[in-house]
Amino acid sequence: MRRILPLLLLAVALALPVAAHEEAAKMPPPNEVPLVVPPGAQAGADFDIERATQAYIETLSAEKRARSDAYFEGGYWLQLWAFLYGLVTAWIFLGLRVSAWMRDLAAKRTSNATLQTVIYALIATPISTLLALPLAWYAGFFREHQYEMATQTLVEWLGDQGKGLMVGMILGTLFIAVIYAVIRKTGRNWWVFGTLTSVAFIVFAVLIGPLYIDPLFNDYQSLPPGPTRDRILSIAHATGVPADDVVWFDASRQTKRISANVSGIGGTMRVALNDNLLVRSPPESIEAVMGHELGHYTLNHVYEGIIYFGLIFLVGFWFVAWSFDRTVARWGSGWGVRDVTDVAGWPLIGALFSVYMFAATPVLNSVIRGNEAEADRYGIATSGQPDGFAFVAMQLSEYRKISPGYWEEILFYDHPSGYARVRAAMEWKAEHGGRVPPP
Repeated sequence: MRRILPLLLLAVALALPVAAHEEAAKMPPPNEVPLVVPPGAQAGADFDIERATQAYIETLSAEKRARSDAYFEGGYWLQLWAFLYGLVTAWIFLGLRVSAWMRDLAAKRTSNATLQTVIYALIATPISTLLALPLAWYAGFFREHQYEMATQTLVEWLGDQGKGLMVGMILGTLFIAVIYAVIRKTGRNWWVFGTLTSVAFIVFAVLIGPLYIDPLFNDYQSLPPGPTRDRILSIAHATGVPADDVVWFDASRQTKRISANVSGIGGTMRVALNDNLLVRSPPESIEAVMGHELGHYTLNHVYEGIIYFGLIFLVGFWFVAWSFDRTVARWGSGWGVRDVTDVAGWPLIGALFSVYMFAATPVLNSVIRGNEAEADRYGIATSGQPDGFAFVAMQLSEYRKISPGYWEEILFYDHPSGYARVRAAMEWKAEHGGRVPPP
């Protein structure tokens, strides 16, 4: 345990609240950003969908477009390096017999298989987090500052990483302990029950997220009474969403990105928008974005996502079950891994599953992108703000490539491209008065 203590102390130190987050977030100043509709996209008898779309696209300067493309395309390589980095980490645990050492250490402390798994997970989680820290720092801190999107200091960023580690140690340890209990209990069919267990944990995490996890990283507060709040609630009530509150959070302490989200299930479900959206976008765009998020709720995308991911996980666990025994038969003795019930094989399960998920990325992206496109159409229709939606789609082009190729979008985009979103807004506008001159 003396070797573990320094790691745990470091984790606790990183998890200490950052001073900037100790005080409640202050409400951002009133929004004064006007909605500017480019000349080629204004309503009129000669309104043309393609010309209007291009008019919005051309509001992005060549310099900003090149910067956005470079950032987003760099993310393609980052996905590959993250995948390979994870495989290298798994090899460190297996090839250097670190995983076998942790299993043996746990076995010396107790003869109970479940407690052995818990001890293993409590040791493995901080070690794997430290091994992943260099890449996490590059992707989440250095690169974000390089492209002028991050607002945190290094100490603040490390504080959030520490909090994430604590959450991972609690939920990760619980998951690993339960999944190995399921594996030991169900034998050859463990992959079926492992899928059900994983889906149950996804539901549990989504359920408790708004109450216990999200508030660790940001302050969530009710939006004060005013036109923005009233309009969002009006859209919600008109579409049958039982909302009596609108929540905002202080994402500006971490990033310059604008965003909103739907989180939770049932009684914990919440639609929230960040302070960057409140400050940087015109009221028409806020309405369109919140209409989009309310669409996720009304269209039951949270529940659909659980079903889709459950099916994808089922295939993934089958692949792991099929490949695990073959891999262990060849290299297991050198790694000190006996069989699938041996917790020392956890890094191998993770590596095999990551191989599957990396290959399945286009499928995952397509599922999510389809839901996002549905929510886009819903948000435009319910808010009646096509230009507000097009405006915010162009704001998102700060870090999303605006016009990808066909296969590029299929492979790498989990949201519709900026071009697709602007065009969808202009199509709706053409069908709902865009070709009629404004009074």
